[in-house]
Amino acid sequence: MAGAEAPQIREKVVIRLAGDSGDGMQLTGTEFTRSAALAGNDVATFPDFPAEIRAPAGTLAGVSGFQLHFASSAIYTPGDAPDVLVAMNPAAFKKNIGDLKPGGIVLANEDAFTSANLKKVDYAESPLDDDALNERHRVFKVAMEKQVALALDGMGLSTKEIARSKNFWALGVLYWLYNRDTERQVEWIQQKFAKKPQFAEANIKAFKAGYHYGDTTEMFGETYKVEKAKMEPGVYRNIMGNVALVTGLVTASQKAGVPLVLGSYPITPASDILHNLAKYRNYGVVTFQAEDEIAAIAASIGASYGGAIGVCSTSGPGLALKGEALGLAHILEIPMVVVNVQRGGPSTGLPTKTEQSDLLQCMYGRNGDAPVPVIAAKSPADCFYAAIEAVKVAVKYMTPVVLMSDGYIANGAEPWKIPEPDTIPDIPVSFRTEKEGYQVYARDEATLARAWVKPGTPGLEHRVGGLEKDFLTGEVSYDPINHQKMCDIRAEKVARVQQDIPPTYVEGDEDGDILVVGWGGTYGSIHVGVEKARAGGHKVGQVHLRWLNPFPKDLGDVLGRYKKVLVCELNKGQLWRLLRAEYLVDAQSFTKVQGQPFLVQEVQDAIEAALKA
Repeated sequence: MAGAEAPQIREKVVIRLAGDSGDGMQLTGTEFTRSAALAGNDVATFPDFPAEIRAPAGTLAGVSGFQLHFASSAIYTPGDAPDVLVAMNPAAFKKNIGDLKPGGIVLANEDAFTSANLKKVDYAESPLDDDALNERHRVFKVAMEKQVALALDGMGLSTKEIARSKNFWALGVLYWLYNRDTERQVEWIQQKFAKKPQFAEANIKAFKAGYHYGDTTEMFGETYKVEKAKMEPGVYRNIMGNVALVTGLVTASQKAGVPLVLGSYPITPASDILHNLAKYRNYGVVTFQAEDEIAAIAASIGASYGGAIGVCSTSGPGLALKGEALGLAHILEIPMVVVNVQRGGPSTGLPTKTEQSDLLQCMYGRNGDAPVPVIAAKSPADCFYAAIEAVKVAVKYMTPVVLMSDGYIANGAEPWKIPEPDTIPDIPVSFRTEKEGYQVYARDEATLARAWVKPGTPGLEHRVGGLEKDFLTGEVSYDPINHQKMCDIRAEKVARVQQDIPPTYVEGDEDGDILVVGWGGTYGSIHVGVEKARAGGHKVGQVHLRWLNPFPKDLGDVLGRYKKVLVCELNKGQLWRLLRAEYLVDAQSFTKVQGQPFLVQEVQDAIEAALKA
């Protein structure tokens, strides 16, 4: 039998699962990711959801995908081209086959390649029988639905219920193909469906049937194995960006000794922040699902004014609605964090796709001169640390902070080394209680922050609001000189956040031919693209900006050390414009707005093109 042969060792493997949104591809991908993490592999994932909630079954618009990259070495992206494509229907096949590596494996659910389904995606006949396809790839046609029906025969399930188990059958084949231990997966299924034992039994049978199908047929001819990755010792968990961000916010609240209050209106892809924070009531977290975006940020502002860490989570369309209230938080000078999990735009745009097109909105999307600090996480695990840093700056400088993530980071996952709680510094917070000499806008000399006073503190009654206030007393003022002073001091306060920003970290060459600058979730693809360019003999450096407002103090000096600067981002050149304006550097721009992350090859090609320009 094929299964008796020694497995072939692979350093890394990229698997893409694709089917209808109801085919369980996200669950299947998540479970194989869990098995890879438990096996000690480094992992990175990219779930790709359909934008339409209920697209017609079998159509291109309804295709749901999940890509997993697992390896025995360090990885930074979910991978470019997959080694394996699991296609549950013709639409999934058509949408993804162009990305498969030459010689890659196609595992197709032959039962779904009916004339009706082929017609929906303009196939005259099954592409699985195409000679050119079979010369280019290893194509395995399996009647999955029939195999699942045989495995579950006699269980008394309906045809529809049986069909739901085909994703576990496919998962079983993958477990066999990559020599994964099945015991933990069986235990997970038992726990997941503990309240529905019949479904638990059905899914276990389907999973085992898929595993044994691979073991007892001569179809595949070989199996593969990816050894453990060499990682820094410690306790790890596989974590998604939204979950890491929530964990960071709760940790920051505990380190500050101040309760956290979230005001939020559900919006893709930020909704999971509300869902997950709601689980932490025992840590003093309060979550409030508001009737709209404006009410959500208003509640967060009230919480911050009342002495809590106010947080609101949203995406680009919601941030647009919050603009006036964010300006109010700026003029009130209260500490709060606004999380923007970006998605494709404009307007409602591409709700489930990734993009970085909200940078200028976060920088300038308020009436008047109302600058706020802006920080961006670069990976799912990095969301934890970015959240803590955002809270720290908010309470130290008494200002709202915008924390930027994106759909790619929010829904992607990677191993996260769980830090020891004692290694995370406390966040100093003090509430003024001394009434002698109190003035609402009296400021700390180093940070220019005004004092944080809880309403009701004896002798410290005060008024804040959206009208301009006197430079010191906080009384309403229409004096033009005072307004100039207040605008200047609020801007200077944000600029002084530079005091807390470490020197610019350069990866690769410290000077040379070209510096590649990025921010947010593009880190991994840029990093690998830069390393490949360096391997090709070029002197290339990489700077990935964490703080976008203000920039690090030394950024201008770093940009000047290279002959050329290339800015890579998933928008039409927003950071590129900011850098050119701030530092008068003749930077080049490489952009993409397709709702998809950069491919490593795209970045590498852009570097080569910039060097030749």
